Amino acid sequence: MLLAMDVTPIARTAVSDEVLARIVDEILSGRLAPGDPLPAERELAERFGVNRHAVREALKGVRQAGLVHIAQGGKTRVLDWRESAGLDVLSAVAAAGVVPPLRVLRDVTEMRRTIAADAARLCAERATAEEKDAIVALAQGYPDGGYTADAAFWTAVIDGSGNLAYRLALNTLLAGMRGVGERTFGALGLDGELLDRQAHLDLARHIADGAGDAAHRAASDLLAGIVAALDAASAAS
Repeated sequence: MLLAMDVTPIARTAVSDEVLARIVDEILSGRLAPGDPLPAERELAERFGVNRHAVREALKGVRQAGLVHIAQGGKTRVLDWRESAGLDVLSAVAAAGVVPPLRVLRDVTEMRRTIAADAARLCAERATAEEKDAIVALAQGYPDGGYTADAAFWTAVIDGSGNLAYRLALNTLLAGMRGVGERTFGALGLDGELLDRQAHLDLARHIADGAGDAAHRAASDLLAGIVAALDAASAAS
């Protein structure tokens, strides 16, 4: 229950963000269970040592994340995040430790592989000549630029696919696991696979040639080894 949570006064920097992080951690860790009510704004403000405006802004973010809802009678109650939350809570799930970070990264990469393969196929079929030229140029830049170059390449592929849902999902995946993914890939020795220049050049060539099926296979194969390595590391941890 919330009565047992950490209520150390919060520093005055990024106050609402810190309150948001504290409440999210309580929910994702299970210390606040589905159905539990949150205290009123005034009580939360007193516990955290902040003003009610900061609490109000934090609660707005918690609701937008799908972690609580306003129940009948005006009480704000906790939802089961596995049923109500979206991709934007991925990093918070990992940080709270409710799911091991390595497993979260494995699941994210597995999802990314599926989206990337289909986006590559669509890109080969739909992208303009200018978009395809840009993808080839980005592939030629590997491995220079590291993860920033990798993000730019896949962003260009997904933009070329013309699928807005894929683009928004990519934004969320990249933002949610930024930093965590880079450290883990490096620790597992996966940088070489992730930043494989020839594999990206081959994929870019299939896209430029309009070969959708070949682009799909190349993208899937490119990320397959990374998914397998993360799967093995997750199982061993």
